[in-house]
Amino acid sequence: MKDTWTLGDKTFESRFILGSGKYAPELIDAAITHAGAEMITVALRRANTADVTNILEFIPKNITLIPNTSGARNADEAVRIARLAKEMGCGNFVKIEIMRDSKYLLPDNEQTLVATKILADEGFVVMPYMYPDLNYARDMASAGAAAIMPLASPIGSNKGLATKAFIQILIDEIDLPIIVDAGIGRPSQAAEAMEMGAAAIMANTGIATAGDIPMMARAFKLAIEGGRMGYLAKPGRILDKGADPSSPLRDFFD
Repeated sequence: MKDTWTLGDKTFESRFILGSGKYAPELIDAAITHAGAEMITVALRRANTADVTNILEFIPKNITLIPNTSGARNADEAVRIARLAKEMGCGNFVKIEIMRDSKYLLPDNEQTLVATKILADEGFVVMPYMYPDLNYARDMASAGAAAIMPLASPIGSNKGLATKAFIQILIDEIDLPIIVDAGIGRPSQAAEAMEMGAAAIMANTGIATAGDIPMMARAFKLAIEGGRMGYLAKPGRILDKGADPSSPLRDFFD
């Protein structure tokens, strides 16, 4: 039985999503061919039409595009970008990114919630990027979000699961796919997030800055699959104190 998952009206087998940012034909090819990506995000805010067209030339038609609102500083700007992307033929998926902070690129949860409500009411498949906060995640789910995308650590940092405990709370409490986004820089970090119960991983910098991009893309694919399998297998218990021998300690001598 295939381990598929659903967003909007689409069903996916791959749990790796290529994030926008460091685009290059080699990266896109590696993400699709070696990492098995079925979704790729496209940033429109700072790109002109020619640039966007150039990017889309390298993305096969069977790949689901997820326009994001990178560069938006408030809900109004994010909504305008999402509507523009839809008019350009990029579909009704949208990843909401709203950041007033230009140093650490931390998302503005309050404005993200406002944009989530507006765009969900308009029929978009809304995927809000947010700082992992249970109260805001619940409100975004109630507003019509299709998934919740908490950051693991600052964008492009490759620092891994700095917010692990808070992401776990979202996984345990929110009845939507939790897609871990931003900061996942190693296959081992992706595996750990999937083992926690995340629905998918979005990454870009961890692959784009690797010495061997195709090999790293393959490593991410295997790590995500391994982490997912570990989660489904239900990991064994952990002892807080003492030890539990796996073999008899004295029977051989008695």
